[in-house]
Amino acid sequence: MKYLLSVIICCMAFAKPGCTAEDTSNPPNILFIYSDDQSYRTVGCYPDSYDFVRTPHIDQLARQGMRFDAAYIGTWCMPSRAAMLTGHHQYGIQSMRMEGEYPGSKYDPQQCPFWPSVFRQNGYVTAQIGKWHTGTDNGFGRDWDHQKVWNRPAFPANAGNYYDNQLIQIDGEEGKLVTGYSTDNYTDWAIDFIDGGHRDPDKPWYLWVCYGAVHGPFTPADRHQQDYPNVQIPIPEDIYPPRAGKPNWMQKIDQWEKGEDGQPVMAGNGFQARTVDTKGIHGNALNDWVRQYHQGVSAIDEGVGRIMEALDASGQRENTLVVFTSDQGFGWGQHGFRMKLAPYDATIRSPMIVSMPGRIPKRSVCKTPVAGVDIAPTFFSFAGINLPWKMHGHDISPLLNNPKTKWEHPVLQTLTGRSYGKDTDTIPSDPEIRDLNGVPWWVSLREGNYKYIRTLVVNEPEELYDLKHDPDELHNLAFDKKYRSLTRRLRAATIDELRRTDAKMVEHLPAVGTGY
Repeated sequence: MKYLLSVIICCMAFAKPGCTAEDTSNPPNILFIYSDDQSYRTVGCYPDSYDFVRTPHIDQLARQGMRFDAAYIGTWCMPSRAAMLTGHHQYGIQSMRMEGEYPGSKYDPQQCPFWPSVFRQNGYVTAQIGKWHTGTDNGFGRDWDHQKVWNRPAFPANAGNYYDNQLIQIDGEEGKLVTGYSTDNYTDWAIDFIDGGHRDPDKPWYLWVCYGAVHGPFTPADRHQQDYPNVQIPIPEDIYPPRAGKPNWMQKIDQWEKGEDGQPVMAGNGFQARTVDTKGIHGNALNDWVRQYHQGVSAIDEGVGRIMEALDASGQRENTLVVFTSDQGFGWGQHGFRMKLAPYDATIRSPMIVSMPGRIPKRSVCKTPVAGVDIAPTFFSFAGINLPWKMHGHDISPLLNNPKTKWEHPVLQTLTGRSYGKDTDTIPSDPEIRDLNGVPWWVSLREGNYKYIRTLVVNEPEELYDLKHDPDELHNLAFDKKYRSLTRRLRAATIDELRRTDAKMVEHLPAVGTGY
């Protein structure tokens, strides 16, 4: 009764879009499905996906709700997850720092509280299943009522076991070796929770399902290893350097080479060492790797289908907000990459689908850019709970009500390497700043169809792309005098957004090269 009264008072006082007078007696469950390194191009309902892609269950979820065509969730794995738990960009996460050699990490829950603890205090049962990648302390009993997680930082020797033989922590206990294909295991455990396991049936719940797929070594389930035969994809125009209009550091990205048949093949040994049996299941040519990667997506799609079926069968679908997304995207040859990190859509843009019957219009598409830091404020809005601290993102409930709603919030994205919080107040010099696969620190701003990029290295040129007419980001308009005023305006808007979110680095931005 105390919990119910508090929710009613909260909703009446603040009249949030996600909480109305008619639903205060029944706060919604929240199901957050979160994959790893999954590009928007791997989901069939996205127009940019390859023709051969088949993801019927995720596509069905999109038909039941809203597809976001410009979702920028994060730039790489660990900071993306930290942002999901704090509502802050990497530079605003004060205690989460990479200490020692990766993947060792620590954080102080007093300096860096995670918002699920607030949901617990407001009557929700909170659970997290799957990949935990945010410090050795996974927060059981503080942030989570139930956990069944592969804690990578806590077990460095097991950190490469993305798909089998994982050390799983259950509710804070010691790690237990679990066999079986991890994507299927996580799905099974999520269904168990939805069906009533490990929770009070009279309380609303928040469940974060974190698939480790399709992160390398890109291992599909045995049942999918013959899928998508004879895959042929277009060779990206700028897979090999030089790359006109790109900054100097981009001319050094050389992750592919021409094979004997003229087709792109992975260059070097570093990434190959993380594949299955060194050369991958199908080989290291571009077509082979794209095929293998998409085979890994197939089990995720099946998992989404099974989870949604369980939600329907349990009678909870009508009162559950469902969000499907990924920590960031992944490039397959575009701009020379076979990874994330870079500020281009091909490497960081994620799929994002949101569904709730009766609340979110079916078969709708939102083209407005949104950010990963927008997700937590939106969850709070739907739950009718006040934000516990200032978050960098915005409640996107108005867009979920009407995807054509006028939106005044540009999307800021940043990469600050392995540095968090106060460690980002000053910007390292070049080449020290290039600590992640040769990618330096950068900031970007997406406003409407335009994306502005600023590399945080002295005298690197700015970048400006018209994503409506140049979705592959091949033509840098910052070199065009006709776009000089727009470049300057977006440069100023980026600085304003950094200041709004208390990024101290804004006072130390290096000079840019004109490129004219």
